[in-house]
Amino acid sequence: MSVRKLIFFIACIISRTAFSQTTVEVNFAKELGPMKINQMALGQGGLSEEPMLSEHINEIRALHPAVIRLFVSEYYNVLPEKGKYHFTTLDSTVNNILQTGSKPFMSFCLKPKVFFPVVDHDIVEPDDYKGWEQFVYDVVKHFVDKGAGIKYWEVGNEVDFGEDGGTPYRFKPESYARYYKHTVAAILKADPEAKVGGPALANYKSPILPELLRACAAEKIPLHFVSWHNYDNRPAFIRSQIDYVKEMLKGYPDLHPETIMNEWNMHLFNPPLDPRFQPCFVAEVIWQMKDAGLDWSCYYQIRDWYVNYDTFAKIFSAHGAAFMSRWWNRQAQFSGLIDYQGYIRPAYFSFKLLSRMAGRKLELNTDSKTVHGFATHDTQLQMHNMMLWNFSADPVKVKIQLSALPKDMQVRHIVLDAEGGSSDENHRLRPDPFIKIKKGDQLIELTLQPWAVHYWSFE
Repeated sequence: MSVRKLIFFIACIISRTAFSQTTVEVNFAKELGPMKINQMALGQGGLSEEPMLSEHINEIRALHPAVIRLFVSEYYNVLPEKGKYHFTTLDSTVNNILQTGSKPFMSFCLKPKVFFPVVDHDIVEPDDYKGWEQFVYDVVKHFVDKGAGIKYWEVGNEVDFGEDGGTPYRFKPESYARYYKHTVAAILKADPEAKVGGPALANYKSPILPELLRACAAEKIPLHFVSWHNYDNRPAFIRSQIDYVKEMLKGYPDLHPETIMNEWNMHLFNPPLDPRFQPCFVAEVIWQMKDAGLDWSCYYQIRDWYVNYDTFAKIFSAHGAAFMSRWWNRQAQFSGLIDYQGYIRPAYFSFKLLSRMAGRKLELNTDSKTVHGFATHDTQLQMHNMMLWNFSADPVKVKIQLSALPKDMQVRHIVLDAEGGSSDENHRLRPDPFIKIKKGDQLIELTLQPWAVHYWSFE
């Protein structure tokens, strides 16, 4: 190698390792309205009739999700035979959700043999719609009478994807619109205050959603929310889906549905393996969601769980039961905030920090494409909070300009450590000693390492 080429090679290395710089401005005097961070909530997959959440009530409660999405699936055996109801198993899971301080978000995925005698994900409509509506009414009324406070009822789950989406439905656009109409009529008869919606798409560009919008607009069918799912490593791509759906909704100005991405996570087949990535990914996706105006989200999922082949063999085809068993019992899993053995994963602590972004949102500006954050005034706890992260494989030097601090404050800085060996909260959320800063304008300078997540409390 010539000297000239060697110099060029070294210069390229230096340019790649040189830190970029950005400025973040936080105005403590400018409140932008309620943060509603608790609407960036959680879900639990349709995996088992067993009490998947019961051992982690306290850990879930600490995250303060407003809702927890629950698959109301056939393995709960709600209607074992005509005229006979069995609510004990489903009630147990609903009660666990209520114990966390959240409300269940019910994804209605039941296919009782009374109405679906043949196991086939292409048979999607009940053989008796009158009886079906009575059944749906009875299920919803059961929880109304219990005082469960359930507000959201979603019709189906990944209705465009069939068994590979975890529930045995593979609708056509016209069949889903018809099924939706009958089902929500029964839900609203049992609970006129309920919010109904769907279609919980696996593919946000499925033709099912435009047909549902068309039918609801034309026939005045209630549609309080639209929902879909996505698993991708690119937060900007997830954001583009929100923009896509919102643009579609502009064509139906009389509907006004909320927008809900109620399953999301990293790419299921090719997630990045750097343990720092997922906690930062959680924060960045939620920032993109909030910035794009998404109303609700449910991270998938709270806890990973081994499935029972025999459970799914009763309600899925042999292919579907085998797929569920292979996927959950043989594949490496990265979805759960809590793993199979009940240990808390690093991403949990991103939600722990995000849960502290309660109260009133403060103005926070940055022109960086990788450094984003939230700042809030928590009037209940009489404190301010700030969170920043660097969604990048490169470090960034940051100047944080704090404006209009209302008083002299005690500040604690915490760094999320995703690589340490302990899930002890003081190890995962590493605290620096308290410092004191004066009221008015102040400057903080630091370097955010790749995929870093930082938090500050101001008291």
